[in-house]
Amino acid sequence: MGNLLRLLSREDNSCCSHNKFDFFLDFENAVPSESEEPLFLAVSQVLETSGDILKNLQQYKGAAKEIREAISDSGGECQRRAWEVVIPLVQKLFDFYQFSHQLEEILPRVLLELCSPSIPPVQHLETQQALVKQLADILEFTLKFDELKMTTPAIQNDFSYYRRTMMRTRLDHTTPQDLGCNGDSEEDISKLDHQTANKMSLFYAYPTPMLRVISEATSKFVAEHKEIPLEQTTETLGTMAKVCQKMLENPDLIARFKHEETQLFILRVMVALVILYDHVHPVGAFAKTSHVDVKGCIKVLKEQPASSSENLLNALRYTTKHLNDDSTPKHIRTLLAV
Repeated sequence: MGNLLRLLSREDNSCCSHNKFDFFLDFENAVPSESEEPLFLAVSQVLETSGDILKNLQQYKGAAKEIREAISDSGGECQRRAWEVVIPLVQKLFDFYQFSHQLEEILPRVLLELCSPSIPPVQHLETQQALVKQLADILEFTLKFDELKMTTPAIQNDFSYYRRTMMRTRLDHTTPQDLGCNGDSEEDISKLDHQTANKMSLFYAYPTPMLRVISEATSKFVAEHKEIPLEQTTETLGTMAKVCQKMLENPDLIARFKHEETQLFILRVMVALVILYDHVHPVGAFAKTSHVDVKGCIKVLKEQPASSSENLLNALRYTTKHLNDDSTPKHIRTLLAV
């Protein structure tokens, strides 16, 4: 670690400039320092349920059959059956939505630590690796959640049915119990007042809802913390992306991973950093003035097996903001062409 600052301080025209970002972020074993520990524990408390969130979303089957039957047959039995299936699903959707708020609240605290202008971005990466790992965990979760959400169209169908049904019960002056709702479900439904249901509907209307939450939270962080220049925040994201890229390009650094899945983790984090940078920076990640080596990132991705890279390349193609801007070099668009 002692060579980190020396390597990064070399001038670009140095004979060793190709090593500028060749250092190791220990994503597998990073331990918080005493000063990091309070925030580290707070972030850990939020992230401890992230695995369950992804598992529940991955296993989300939807209620398409029951909803079709309820629509084609207005009899009470079909209505009750659909309602009984939809309510637990809506509870899961509410849990996902609530978790997005937890990320929205904790992310600015992480950024405040890692983007402080008191030291250069690279020094933050060197000295606060436990928090860097947690930022990486948040970004990887965001990418995974949105990827699963985009392949689960039942979510919006189920929630639309729930809202229509609730609206009908209000107009008919009936209650959820009339549809066979048990006591536990009634308690769950009471959480979803009209305003919350509208916000959830907007959340799930976006193809990439977690990315939207994360990018808006980062932009809000920049707007509220005038003492931290925008460039400091985006340079931190860009530097972290470059370090991920260089780690993946360096066989000696790859050899230090103890687990095979670490390489895929770093790939996802690298892509998520590019996407977040592109959403937060006014000119995006693809412009020549960007702190991100997008060409290098794409090259690294294309060197991976398609099973590891195709979804990530699609994320760059379809979830970035500035890819089709005039300022994006033609060769970058060509590299990402399907």
